[in-house]
Amino acid sequence: MSELRFDGRTAIVTGAGGNPSLGRAHALLLASRGANVVVNDIGSDPEMKNYPGAASAEAVAEEIRAAGGKAVADTHSVATPEGGEAIVRTALDAFGRVDILVNNAAISIGAPIDVMTPHDFQRHIDVNLMGAVWTCRAAWPHMQAQGYGRIVNTTSSSMTGFANQAAYATSKGGLWSLTRALAAEGAGHGIKVNAVSPGAFTRLVSSMLEDDSPLLQHSRANLPPELSSPAVVFLCHDSCPVTGECIDSVGGEVQRTFIRRTPGFTDRAVTIEMVAQRWDEVMAEADAATIGTGDFDTSQWKIRPYAGAS
Repeated sequence: MSELRFDGRTAIVTGAGGNPSLGRAHALLLASRGANVVVNDIGSDPEMKNYPGAASAEAVAEEIRAAGGKAVADTHSVATPEGGEAIVRTALDAFGRVDILVNNAAISIGAPIDVMTPHDFQRHIDVNLMGAVWTCRAAWPHMQAQGYGRIVNTTSSSMTGFANQAAYATSKGGLWSLTRALAAEGAGHGIKVNAVSPGAFTRLVSSMLEDDSPLLQHSRANLPPELSSPAVVFLCHDSCPVTGECIDSVGGEVQRTFIRRTPGFTDRAVTIEMVAQRWDEVMAEADAATIGTGDFDTSQWKIRPYAGAS
């Protein structure tokens, strides 16, 4: 197979200023294959006191330029609509277009749900979930107008249910739903939207785990961010064959995570007791069907025109 290139394409990678970080690895790989890259990172988050060191969008952009690539730095926050618009504007001002958006910026605080403050829970939603909403919303009209776009959202295996990760898991599960909704919405406009569930030794991981944590030690020894990037960057390519998918990419392992529905039972005389009696049918996984983003035809729904909040 010939080398997959991104010449002439412009990519935005959020949360890409850390070292080590997934975003930096994605940005470097995209640039090495010819993409113009907007390296986005706010630098230092005063509320995330456990993060080692400080991130620098400019440092990563300079790293790309020193290697012969094209990159500019952006320091706007993803957590507001205005920030999302400003990040996309940086791409347009520097390179005249936006083709690829990798939503990587995130925070993570581990705590039981009754211990975590409402403020910290809300911040997970504002940064991890709404940050992707705002950047997607800002990039969408430009991708739609050119009939082309690639969006990759960063989910997490925590969305399947990890203890003491309710806030992070909620935000990442929301990203999975956002991915599938936008995949369906973008299908007629040449916009493909997928998700990646990565795993790597990063500043975020270091901030979450104690220094003597076996998980941290395993991550440091075996999971460089660069091993997660090829799957991410493939989903950014013209030849990406899928939309609405979630791909796991950890330490060189690349897999698919997907949703299935069991056949269950159908009976319009259903009662509580019937559900109890036939529970094994509800749970039986034999002949379960994969649920795709195109399984629900909404063309005949006749949704009322949007007019804002009433």
